[in-house]
Amino acid sequence: MSLLSRFVDERFLEHRRRSTSVAGICGGYVAIGLFAWHYYVDGFWSWDLLAVALTIVIVKTSLMVWSFLTA
Repeated sequence: MSLLSRFVDERFLEHRRRSTSVAGICGGYVAIGLFAWHYYVDGFWSWDLLAVALTIVIVKTSLMVWSFLTA
C-alpha cells in the first residue's frame, strides 16, 4: 500500500484526471479561437497563440495514440 493511497481516494484521482483533460481541451479551443480571431478580425498571425494551441493539440493527440496502442 503506497503512502498516497492512504490519504487519497481513487475516485479523487479519477476526477482530477478527467477535469484536467477537459481543462486542456478547453484551453486548446480558447487558444485556437483567439488565434482565429486575431487572424480574421485583426489581420495578423499571433505566433504565441498558435504555439500554445499546437502544443496542446500535439500532446493530447500523442497521449491518445499512445493509450490506444498500449491498451
